[in-house]
Amino acid sequence: MSGKAHQTEVELDAVVGHAGSNGGVAHGALLVRFTEAVMGPDDAALDGARAAALQALGEAAFVDACATIGAFNVVDRIADATGIPLDDGLVVMSQQVRDELDLGRFASAANTPGAR
Repeated sequence: MSGKAHQTEVELDAVVGHAGSNGGVAHGALLVRFTEAVMGPDDAALDGARAAALQALGEAAFVDACATIGAFNVVDRIADATGIPLDDGLVVMSQQVRDELDLGRFASAANTPGAR
């Protein structure tokens, strides 16, 4: 949606395996690297990604990126752990994106019958 608002073409598949691609988002590859480092077990990778993100983004955008990663992580984990399904409207609105990214391959897709 932000791509449409900014009249920019984004490549959603950049977040599911196309390492190095910005995906049409400023600093996209760096943000993916940082997010993966935050979620991963490698402290050295996290230190490097954190320093690179802070330098490239500046303090305000870095804090925004950290908040976004943290908020998504907690909301996503709660939804998955409790089995919250997608709302009917979101199933319809997100179908193309879910198909494009093959999100049905993830275990949490089972929480929304018919959305695979």
